[in-house]
Amino acid sequence: MTRQNAEERPCIAAAIVVHEERVLMVRRRISEGQLSWQFPAGEAEPGETREEAAVRETSEETGLEVAAVRLLGERIHPKTGRLMSYTACEVTGGTAYVADTEELAELAWVALGEIPQYVPYGLYEPVQEYLDTALPHE
Repeated sequence: MTRQNAEERPCIAAAIVVHEERVLMVRRRISEGQLSWQFPAGEAEPGETREEAAVRETSEETGLEVAAVRLLGERIHPKTGRLMSYTACEVTGGTAYVADTEELAELAWVALGEIPQYVPYGLYEPVQEYLDTALPHE
């Protein structure tokens, strides 16, 4: 898939939510290929920034209120061919739960050392670098 094709579809905005030395991950009811556990994410709506989409999707999927800290990077996802953006977010309120029961099966707060159990093929480098600095090493 070319970048042009990917850009014709809305960007998928992912939120990298770090709270109390863990990162929030969600498991979709329907996995996309090898993807089953991932970060809260969804399509950006017309007129919405990637950061705004990441914040909105986190709220819709998990009930958690977050604020965008900074955009970590963008890429064409190697497994899905979709344009992805990754935004670091901090918790501003609420408690995470499976708010969107149609899309999500479960969620988990994952320690740095546990990430490979959830995402065995590795994370996008800028996300991994951010988590390496944001989360304690066990």
